[in-house]
Amino acid sequence: MEPFNRPYMTGREFVYIAEAYANGVLAGDGAFTKKCHELLAQQIGCAKALLTHSCTAALEMSAMLADVTPGDEVIMPSYTFASTANAFVLRGGVPVFVDIRPDTLNLDETLVEAAITARTKAIVPVHYAGVGCEMDELMGIAQRHGLKVIEDAAQAYGSTYRGRPLGSIGELGCLSFHETKNVISGEGGALLINDATLAERAEIIREKGTNRSAFFRGQVDKYTWVDAGSSYLPGELIAAFLWAQLQQGEDITRRRLGIWQHYYDGLATLEERGWLRRPIVPAHCTHNAHMFYVLLPSLATRQEVIRRMREAGVSPVFHYVPLHSSPAGRRFGRTATPMPHTDSLSDRLLRLPLWIGVDRDLVLRTFIDACTAVCNTSS
Repeated sequence: MEPFNRPYMTGREFVYIAEAYANGVLAGDGAFTKKCHELLAQQIGCAKALLTHSCTAALEMSAMLADVTPGDEVIMPSYTFASTANAFVLRGGVPVFVDIRPDTLNLDETLVEAAITARTKAIVPVHYAGVGCEMDELMGIAQRHGLKVIEDAAQAYGSTYRGRPLGSIGELGCLSFHETKNVISGEGGALLINDATLAERAEIIREKGTNRSAFFRGQVDKYTWVDAGSSYLPGELIAAFLWAQLQQGEDITRRRLGIWQHYYDGLATLEERGWLRRPIVPAHCTHNAHMFYVLLPSLATRQEVIRRMREAGVSPVFHYVPLHSSPAGRRFGRTATPMPHTDSLSDRLLRLPLWIGVDRDLVLRTFIDACTAVCNTSS
């Protein structure tokens, strides 16, 4: 089988892991962690970057930094991973789901303001497929209502909105380095702090609620428990692996964009026939080729195309079950708008394998054959 994903190695990962061991520090915040912090802050342009053991951890820290308390509401799309909502549910928050745009599949900024209530604490845009949400509009809404904006940029390392790196625009941003992402560390993530007033508390939350980081900088003579927190930092071996990936981040993005463009160009004729819709990337956004998806005419079409492709030895997948229709989503959250686009697009979306080394010609040919057979039959 041609798998949906295969983790990419630059060739320097094990060299740096051995170096980390030789340095004698395997717990968090060693030399490689500091290098990653500095490079991410430089690349993103944030006040501070902190590695975490996952993007989920970064989102949980964001919920604490936003002071989400029981009953507080957080506006977000339903078409996202459970972690986006879970981070706030763990603080007693209520996810308030708003429909997505039919073009980018991002949070529909035109529906957000009407979803705000007296209990709203934050807006959480999710940059789907590494394509930016309409951040100028969302930031304007947040400023008018005194809300924080927390960017779920799990899929968006290396992408920009109007020239600004995604994750650098809201008060906080969250990255993922999970093995399915472009730049990886197996599991891993980062919290991006753009509001410098939150930086000190973010360090404390990340270090089990202690001021340990200040102690190691010589700012206090001993460290102690000063706030609520948990253990959110990754080990140094994870950071060493990530350092190799971050050094090659631009090259990884370039190579993935080549595969994405190959799929995009190769499916133009099928889109002209009305058999699918290719991804839409607004002119003011650059994306990182995190994924290539198509929208098919129906759920039944998608199921049959997937079946035929797998029989031919290629593994496509669909994506999220919308949170508002999930058992936990119905229990912990609520919908603020009708969800026609979320419901329809989630049923019709199919993702093609996209990783460095994928047999792009095989994937494209197999998909075209399957889609042509199914759509010709149904028409």
